[in-house]
Amino acid sequence: MQAIFFLGLVIIGVPVGLTAINILQNGLGGYKGRSMDEILGCPAEAATVTDLARLSKAQLMQLFYAAPAPHSDDLDGEYEARLISVGVLAGVNAVYTRNFFGPGRWIGKAFKPLKNSSESGYNLFRLSQGAVARTRRMRTYIGPSSIDRNQSFHLDYSPYNSGLVHGMHDEIRRINTELFLGMGCMALGGGSINPAPFVVHGPAKPWAGPDADPGPTGS
Repeated sequence: MQAIFFLGLVIIGVPVGLTAINILQNGLGGYKGRSMDEILGCPAEAATVTDLARLSKAQLMQLFYAAPAPHSDDLDGEYEARLISVGVLAGVNAVYTRNFFGPGRWIGKAFKPLKNSSESGYNLFRLSQGAVARTRRMRTYIGPSSIDRNQSFHLDYSPYNSGLVHGMHDEIRRINTELFLGMGCMALGGGSINPAPFVVHGPAKPWAGPDADPGPTGS
């Protein structure tokens, strides 16, 4: 019985401990007041995916704080996207994204300019045979962030998805016209206190539309 007890402690304690470390790696004390140029070490308008990929998790959080929300027409079409591998849970995030988020390898996101109070977008996945699946729809809108209360571009998965994806909610900030920093939040993983950084980048390709529209609450 004692062995089972200690095994249970390990099974519960290790994920909780890693999550706590991952949250601490965001940095303490909130926004430090540095500009995007200062955090990046280069002009934000010239920044690339490589510039974001070399930052630590705490630096990415500071960049998110410093960056503005995209304008309603800044995100238009299909973009490439990928996780930024930072934090002690980077491997776990990668495994989830590769194997459980969609029907294939996640490669991008698609958006339409906001003509009303909200619109919808979708994700792109590379299938094993090379085709691209366009699915995992989300409702998009601009509103106060749950991370720092400033304005963000929100991606709400709950209207169109069930299971773990139902509790996903991303926020995006603009670095330049072709580069955007996202924070992916899962309810099961702690929500907005434990975001997973990702990058969305152009040049954008035309909006093709999702493969099928399951309607709200679709799987």
